[in-house]
Amino acid sequence: MSQRQRIVLAIGLPGAGKSTWFHKQGITPLSSDRLRFLLADDEDEQGFQAEIFHALRFLLEVRIGMGRPVSYVDATNLVAEQRQPFLEQARKLGVAIEAIFFDVPLDVCLKRNSGRPRRVPEDVMRAMAQALEPPTIQEGFSRITVIGADGETLSEHEEKPQG
Repeated sequence: MSQRQRIVLAIGLPGAGKSTWFHKQGITPLSSDRLRFLLADDEDEQGFQAEIFHALRFLLEVRIGMGRPVSYVDATNLVAEQRQPFLEQARKLGVAIEAIFFDVPLDVCLKRNSGRPRRVPEDVMRAMAQALEPPTIQEGFSRITVIGADGETLSEHEEKPQG
């Protein structure tokens, strides 16, 4: 019996280690930053959010249609409202959806951000941290893996089977 296809959504502040974690795992995720570069010629371009995420969800649909077992998404996905379209897409496509939550303190993210070539302004980082809503099983994820500042798994939570 083949395993159900799944979407795995990264969730975390800039500087939380999402892209680094994917790289260390040998995973090439669909990335909102990469799409900003491909479509708008600039990873920092924030003016086309609707188009970027429309393209991201389109590419997810293509990957699912191609039978890819797992499709990873690298974006901040900080609040439930931003994650909802992915949850709805997973339901529509009949695939599981999981979250990898990078639970990294703001001060660690700020320090990492300060050493990057592309820096998010500190006031923006603080506002993002204030808005952050950790993912929940009730939101619709079948599994949530929590990753700490060192890139290690802190915990895993799974949906309880129906029955």
